Amino acid sequence: MNNTKFVCLDCELTGLDAEKDRIIEIAVAKFSLTEVFETFESLVDPECAISPESMAIHHITPDMVAGKPVMAALLPHILQMVGNHTIVGHGVSFDIEMIAKAADRCGIPTTIRHNVFIDTLRMARLYGESPTNSLEMLRKHFNIEEEGAHRAMSDVIVNMGVFKYLFKNFRNLQHLQDALSRPIQLKNMPLGKHKGRPMKEIPLEYLRWASYKDFDQDLLFTIRSELKRRKAGNSFGQSANPFAGL
Repeated sequence: MNNTKFVCLDCELTGLDAEKDRIIEIAVAKFSLTEVFETFESLVDPECAISPESMAIHHITPDMVAGKPVMAALLPHILQMVGNHTIVGHGVSFDIEMIAKAADRCGIPTTIRHNVFIDTLRMARLYGESPTNSLEMLRKHFNIEEEGAHRAMSDVIVNMGVFKYLFKNFRNLQHLQDALSRPIQLKNMPLGKHKGRPMKEIPLEYLRWASYKDFDQDLLFTIRSELKRRKAGNSFGQSANPFAGL
């Protein structure tokens, strides 16, 4: 496993709409569990506006990206680095899709959507020992050195460190992939107005509403499992209560 090569990547964006928003910074690192072989990072001229909400997170302003390369100029090298390696990242499926959509718009062929990928967010859910599973909280939990502002390469460096710590719980890559192939039961609600609350404390109507939303597989599995648990509990309570039908 020490010789297996992975690619960790991270994108900073103009916003969170996969259709209309664009990449404004990208960082890629080819690495193994013991060595970093190659890195690449660049600001990107998105040729569109940057939302204030995104600027508040990454602090990348229009002046910083003015005159920087456009994605069409960067993609051939990025895609060559990625190759057919397993991709690692935190919530990385969205980054992969943003890169793929950029390639589609530029008319550059890519198979990146078919690469095997490992989401360290889901690895952290399996690990279950960090108070929250944000990259920053995991950095603190594993005592990984801070890399500065929330920018693409600093996130990649931290992400590689987090991946190495989380991977220690698995015998090999196949063991990890097997574990990630199944939905993961979450202990607490990770988002929304009930963020941080145990699932058993979330109001029933909220769970019913959330069960139809476009959440990730782990959250939907957890919500629907909690609904089934409560339904089964109610059914048992009714069958055990001689006055239930009165």
